[in-house]
Amino acid sequence: MDTPAIDSEASHRIARDVATVGRIRAVESMLEVLCRSTGLRFAAVARVTGDRWTACAVRDEIGMGILPGGELPIATTLCHQVHQSQAAVMIDDVQNDAQFCEHLTPRMYGFQSYISIPILRRSGEFFGTLCALDPLPVRVSEPKTIAMFEAFSKLVGLQLEAEELLQSREAQLLDEQQTAELREQFIAVIGHDLRNPISATLNSASILLQMPLPEKALRYSRYIQESGQRMAGLVGNLLDFARGRLGGGFALNRQVEADLGAVLQRIVAELVVADPARQLDVDVRIDQPVVCDALRIGQIFSNLISNALTHGAAEVPITVRAECLGESLLLTVSNGGAAIPTEKLLRLFQPFSRASGADKGDGLGLGLFIASELTRAHGGVLTVESDPERTTFRMQMPLAA
Repeated sequence: MDTPAIDSEASHRIARDVATVGRIRAVESMLEVLCRSTGLRFAAVARVTGDRWTACAVRDEIGMGILPGGELPIATTLCHQVHQSQAAVMIDDVQNDAQFCEHLTPRMYGFQSYISIPILRRSGEFFGTLCALDPLPVRVSEPKTIAMFEAFSKLVGLQLEAEELLQSREAQLLDEQQTAELREQFIAVIGHDLRNPISATLNSASILLQMPLPEKALRYSRYIQESGQRMAGLVGNLLDFARGRLGGGFALNRQVEADLGAVLQRIVAELVVADPARQLDVDVRIDQPVVCDALRIGQIFSNLISNALTHGAAEVPITVRAECLGESLLLTVSNGGAAIPTEKLLRLFQPFSRASGADKGDGLGLGLFIASELTRAHGGVLTVESDPERTTFRMQMPLAA
């Protein structure tokens, strides 16, 4: 019952092979050279399988009526024998050939001379034959004729592989172009279609919180604001991920930042306001100008501290350091808590990974990935060490670009 599907698949493969040979411009010239050099007036490249003979390219000067894509019953062809043995068949004159003088095929197709050479792919897989014939006797067994047919059959095999590789590359390029279009649409959806309604929600919540509302309504307004801020953070991380991972890397706006320490102090202050119950031990001492994208360095700092607030032990103070060390900027964030398992530590800076279990991960697991990629974009490195008492992240990058 599955035979029609199998036949359809085989037909599709053969049609594809016929089209592939048809795209090899050199084949037509090869067949012409073979005919003119030998006197044979019919030559073809045929796709030969165990049950089908299909013409891929044809030079017909005797009116056999076979066109590319045309088929002959495989059992009536001598190419069937070539397929089985993968050895050449040569006939100078059927009437004087002991093996083929009584054979049905020469009488059926009316030829006296015939040659068929196997075409193999580079892998050794049998593809088909390079064959030629004529109603008159021709000395096809001469060494120079055999050598020419063998050379052309090898060339066809090599060209087949080159053409199939080209088709694969073209298909890959088309797929990449389609992926690029989807990537642009994805970034547009995140950057516009999601951000706008979140901004509207946050603005509405802010207005509500300024109004004389009952305590219950104010509480719900705060819930809306907190949820909106969390969604804004998630969308921001997704947008960074899309631009960085899918869009070819993070673009930086490097400038000489004379007071990077003040930028980092503001970020710490904002995080303390958001989570006043947590204790942060902060020491920011940046006494030199830094060539960097200050907003992105602030984002690295914020992501590392937010990670510590989320995964660190609540009763242990978080240590935050920012300093100039020789020709480098060093940011250090350390929190207490259990050690990160080794298997998680190895993929901590990969997207959608979290330091702890899923029960404590209230984000997408993109913060550390983005911090790592932004550090890399600044020519620096982000590392982590974790033991049973503390987990410490260190970001080190050059002060100058």
